[in-house]
Amino acid sequence: MTLTELRYIVTLAQEQHFGRAAERCHVSQPTLSIAVKKLEEELSIALFERSKTRVYPTPLGTQIVEQACRVLEQASAIKDIATAGKNQLTSPLQLGAIFTIGPYLFPQLIPAIQKLASDMPLYVEESYTATLRRRLRQGDLDAIVVALPFTEADVVTQKLYEEPFVVLLSKDHPLAAKEAIQPDELSDCNVLLLGEGHCFRDQVLAACPNLKPGIDDPRGKIRTATEGSSLETLKYMVASRLGITILPLSAALSGHQSSDMLVTRPFAGDAPTRTIALAWRASFPRLQAIDVVREAIGECSIASKPAI
Repeated sequence: MTLTELRYIVTLAQEQHFGRAAERCHVSQPTLSIAVKKLEEELSIALFERSKTRVYPTPLGTQIVEQACRVLEQASAIKDIATAGKNQLTSPLQLGAIFTIGPYLFPQLIPAIQKLASDMPLYVEESYTATLRRRLRQGDLDAIVVALPFTEADVVTQKLYEEPFVVLLSKDHPLAAKEAIQPDELSDCNVLLLGEGHCFRDQVLAACPNLKPGIDDPRGKIRTATEGSSLETLKYMVASRLGITILPLSAALSGHQSSDMLVTRPFAGDAPTRTIALAWRASFPRLQAIDVVREAIGECSIASKPAI
């Protein structure tokens, strides 16, 4: 039994597909299949049930996969301990961020980190909160930038900054004549939001409950929605006059089309905001690297509150 084999079965359990699991593990499908079969023979049990369309763990296989996750996490901790005895700012740092933060933070953050720690290679990744949470626990990522609330056992979370939400609309939209917009004024608009699974979608609906589906209106006030993972797609849809959208300020102000076709308007009164935080394993020993990330983010304009 090897750590590589344990990593294979954990990935296969997540993907439920040999091809996708092999791609994630950067090996050929036969290599992964042979390794999984070898481990099953060693343990004298079937870890997975195979069908033509999917692969999923057996009840006993599920328990073993869960234990394998814990073993991989502890193995990663051993590497962390060894790294702590070296220069903490020379080993690679693996940093993740959710889809609605990464594209706007990373372009500023990467050069800022290079300035503070020029010998520390940086690996960055964008994904959903749930995926980043899992990869952080498994040791695939060293730290992640997420929106609060975020809680995880044995993970330290530190607030970085607050970011307001704004309404993005075309220059000729009737609401563009207003200096600030009340949430209930969006009820008669085509509101474009990201699809299910995005935490930002949930935050918007929490800030504007009048958009949520109800008994009399099962679709809610969301007239059009996209299942894509990109806020940029929403911006182009707004530029095409397909509706309006609600964005974090950093996303609304980026991109060349903003000044040509679109305008942003703040919410009236107490504007809804999201709290951005940095999270890392409590056992992660390279605290100097965490300090560099935190300091670099503080130097980024995204962490300030620019005027709208």
